[in-house]
Amino acid sequence: MPPRKPRLVYILPNLFTAASIFTGILSIVEASRGDFEPAAWLIFLSLIFDGLDGRVARITQTTSRFGMEFDSLADIVAFGTAPALLLYFQIGKNYGRFGVLVTALYVIFGAIRLARFNVTNAQNDPSVFIGLPIPTAAVFIASWSLLLQKQPLLPLQTLLLILSLGVALLMVSNIRYPSFKRIDLDRPMMLKTLVLLTLVASILYLFPAEGLGLIILAYILYGPIRGVRLFWEKRKNIRR
Repeated sequence: MPPRKPRLVYILPNLFTAASIFTGILSIVEASRGDFEPAAWLIFLSLIFDGLDGRVARITQTTSRFGMEFDSLADIVAFGTAPALLLYFQIGKNYGRFGVLVTALYVIFGAIRLARFNVTNAQNDPSVFIGLPIPTAAVFIASWSLLLQKQPLLPLQTLLLILSLGVALLMVSNIRYPSFKRIDLDRPMMLKTLVLLTLVASILYLFPAEGLGLIILAYILYGPIRGVRLFWEKRKNIRR
């Protein structure tokens, strides 16, 4: 009979989930005070805690239904409400009802995205996400928030609000995104991955805010561009 795990081991993953919620609340508080840069970085910190809770649960073999539900509720705070209010306090409040609408739709569609993921996760291919993941959407808003701190241009603010509405719609779409959970790192692929990571690190070193914003935007645009390409290829095959 295998030895029973200490009860503290079962609590540990949920402590990281609670930390993700706490940093999300701190981000909201900072954004409400007009301190947008720390609010954005706190969203990144929430992302780290969110990544740790699942990994700790798998390593310690303490995965549970309660932990999955708790993690989902944490995500709507840290990656739904926190970035939405950061967006509103920094930009949206200057656009009247449209700013309120974008803020609300981001949270609503983020909640729908999480609910759909919980229901269909076991049926989906683990190598792809159906719809844009809500943590990616949150990182997009946080990274562009940092960019606006360096370049507070009105056209960029308008663009971010429109892009955030597009990101909200992508979360509830059927567009597929790579999950990077299963990467075939054979020798040729390993070399390409190393080169790509080196280039990304170089861009982030030279242009931290701009580079991060553009990298996240490129990942977000990858889904629709891939979808359009596959659609046209399918039409060409049908015509043949």
